[in-house]
Amino acid sequence: MLKSRVLPLTLIALLGGCASDGSFDTSSALIVGASVLQATTLDARSVRETAALSAQELDSQSQVAAQTSAYGQQLQRIIQGLAPLDGLSLNYKVYLSADINAFAMADGTVRVHSALLDAMPDDQVLAVIGHEIGHVKLKHSYHQMKQVLLTNALFQGAVGVGGTIGSLTSSQLGTLAHSAVNAHFSQADELEADEFAVQLLQRQGKDPYAMKRSVETLMKKHGRGGGFLSSHPSNDDRIARIEDAISRLR
Repeated sequence: MLKSRVLPLTLIALLGGCASDGSFDTSSALIVGASVLQATTLDARSVRETAALSAQELDSQSQVAAQTSAYGQQLQRIIQGLAPLDGLSLNYKVYLSADINAFAMADGTVRVHSALLDAMPDDQVLAVIGHEIGHVKLKHSYHQMKQVLLTNALFQGAVGVGGTIGSLTSSQLGTLAHSAVNAHFSQADELEADEFAVQLLQRQGKDPYAMKRSVETLMKKHGRGGGFLSSHPSNDDRIARIEDAISRLR
């Protein structure tokens, strides 16, 4: 199990400023730091460090495929040329799991479930991975984890004066990891991540329509909801938006 860790934060609102219902009370919050710009930079780094610790905790609780295994080698073929990507430091592993899923975290952690590798061709897996990387690149994952840290009562005792996150237990890190795996992004965020994946596929010399096909494959496996599709009330609209993004490629 992971030991508690202390992470630097120069800008953070005290969770003592949270109301009993978990909402944020700006009137009682304290802002710590010499300048907003400097503090924002440090805050982002701290969220990413927290994400990295949460990923380590989740790895310790999961069955991780060896890099030399068939799944590990398949993933390495799929992601060839993706690390680093657009300045992101990415790290990849396969979880041996029957859930058809993939996810990414704010620090650049990318995890792919073996069932997803079984469910679709490699180019579609790359599209799904590209979508998840999009959430990281566009800071959707960062904002999601930051929101959890600031509003979840579980972390009120861990975030305090002086701009530090301290005494995060294995259980708390596991909770953060679970929130990242099951993150529900806005429809706008999901569509932005789709478009990022379309552009990534083209840059990698792959067929951008693999993004569309990945959604269609998941619709067959999941129906019209669940997992990767859960933030979209209309997957037909999603496919139309993907087709529009492809039409704008140059």
